[in-house]
Amino acid sequence: MSTPDTVRFRYNQAILAAAVIAFIGALPLANARAYLLPVLLVPLAVGLWAWRAGTDADPRELRLRALFGQRRIGWDRVVELTTDARGRAVARLDDGQQVGLPAVRGIDLPRLVSATGQTLPDEAAETPGP
Repeated sequence: MSTPDTVRFRYNQAILAAAVIAFIGALPLANARAYLLPVLLVPLAVGLWAWRAGTDADPRELRLRALFGQRRIGWDRVVELTTDARGRAVARLDDGQQVGLPAVRGIDLPRLVSATGQTLPDEAAETPGP
């Protein structure tokens, strides 16, 4: 259960809308023949994934959620938050493992760090002026 200080990151809800439209579009096909009923499972699975998958962050831990299951990582295990070549957020853990953070982009990192109760240093203060 999420607490009021939990920051939630989810994929764009347009994916969920597209899954609903695909499900409705597949209904006539599935009704044509009984062996085509499993076709409905594909948009259903995509819709459930879009609704559930993402990252939750609070002062204690990160919770990475997928279609089935979730993984909890305590902030004490996170050594570094960075981005990959595609701009997605990655957490490097104390054992050297790198874990992608679902639905978190590089530009979301300040908001993710704020969930810990900490702040990022101001870049303007670090850069010496002319």
